[in-house]
Amino acid sequence: MSDTYATDIVVNSSVPEYKVSLNKTRAIFTMRQRFWPNGEKIKVFTLADDHPLHQVFTKNNLHMFPHQLRRVWDRITFSGIGRVPIVVGSEEEMLEKVANTPNAIGYLSNEFENEKVRLFISQ
Repeated sequence: MSDTYATDIVVNSSVPEYKVSLNKTRAIFTMRQRFWPNGEKIKVFTLADDHPLHQVFTKNNLHMFPHQLRRVWDRITFSGIGRVPIVVGSEEEMLEKVANTPNAIGYLSNEFENEKVRLFISQ
């Protein structure tokens, strides 16, 4: 998988539609922003650190390296101030979890067919 491979951020259809900046998107995936604008708790799903799609997503969508993101999550865990994202084993599981978990966000590499999931608009 090349670094130019497209990665789409996807959300459960329950998530309110609004456009967000790169900084807001990064805040969601680094677990600093924990609630959607409607007050609902955000449920973040990711792939394992060594998964090729996770590496592409981190670089292309968050403009970070995977080890930087891991360091943020480790700090949250060890300090006891929060929880890290839920790690899934495959893109298929990512689609299933985001589709069936209200207020969920995740990412996928290819076209997806599921009426419970839509693209998340990040600018």
